[in-house]
Amino acid sequence: MPNRTTSLPPARPARVGLLGGPAPILASAVLWGTTGTAGALAPAGAPAAAIGCAGLALGGLLLFLTSRGARSLPAGCTGGERRLLLLGALAVAGYPVTFYPAVARTGVAVATVIALGSAPVFAGLLSWACGQTRPTARWTAATGAAVLGCVLLVLGPELTGTATPMDLTGVVLAACAGLSYAVYSLIGGRLIMRGHPSDAVMGVLFGVAGLLVVPLLLGLGTHWLGTVRGAAVTVYLALFTVYLAYRLFGHGLRRTPASVATSLTLAEPAVAAVLGVSVLGERLPVASWCGLAVLAVGLVLLAVPVGGDAGRR
Repeated sequence: MPNRTTSLPPARPARVGLLGGPAPILASAVLWGTTGTAGALAPAGAPAAAIGCAGLALGGLLLFLTSRGARSLPAGCTGGERRLLLLGALAVAGYPVTFYPAVARTGVAVATVIALGSAPVFAGLLSWACGQTRPTARWTAATGAAVLGCVLLVLGPELTGTATPMDLTGVVLAACAGLSYAVYSLIGGRLIMRGHPSDAVMGVLFGVAGLLVVPLLLGLGTHWLGTVRGAAVTVYLALFTVYLAYRLFGHGLRRTPASVATSLTLAEPAVAAVLGVSVLGERLPVASWCGLAVLAVGLVLLAVPVGGDAGRR
């Protein structure tokens, strides 16, 4: 999801071709954009949160087992860092619990855009609260655009007299998903900046999160996993939107400036919106599309550097 550059080490400037950096990052954004649609294609009886939990449980395990240094990372951390790892894992676990129900209530396009638009805002507020950074005029303008866009997106059906109003619970859940991402990306970034390998940090965060959601998955019910469709959706989410997407992004970010990488990830909401409309038949009124456009402006302001901001945000 948004602002993933905060959870990986700075890119090393290098003269590489398209396949050396931008292509893997763009591919990861496209994969992330399919998450909501894939979840929506699960069997009708599958609880929304259970779908995300199943994908995270399997994908997190794969990331942990294949991440170099993940097994020894906790032993090399201080007590405070281990607490950060646990808090980050809780935040990772919170994402599917909120995002997939949001998709079920509001649709793929709306849930993805709200989660994507709110995560950088929450990240900025949390950094400010922790004394790491102060809000800039540009960040304030971008945040204002993001909030206005979300308001238009949510109120669009009512403003245009559409019969089906936006589900406010789904909107809140999507924003909570954005908060979850902001928390674990900031924690992952802090641990990496302290010298811990990025692969190990992400492997532990996702591996522990996968274990945390297993009891919830069992409690919600796993009968749908026994169907061909349910198993296919789970394997797809685990292999492509968790394991492969994060591997591709990490590979590309090491060879691409972080500012470029962040801009490329804006392909995610575009893919989600196109799939929601073309595959799932979702429909949004004109006012909501205007909200999406305003929100996109805010995201571009947050992502694209100017002047001396060409490094990491």
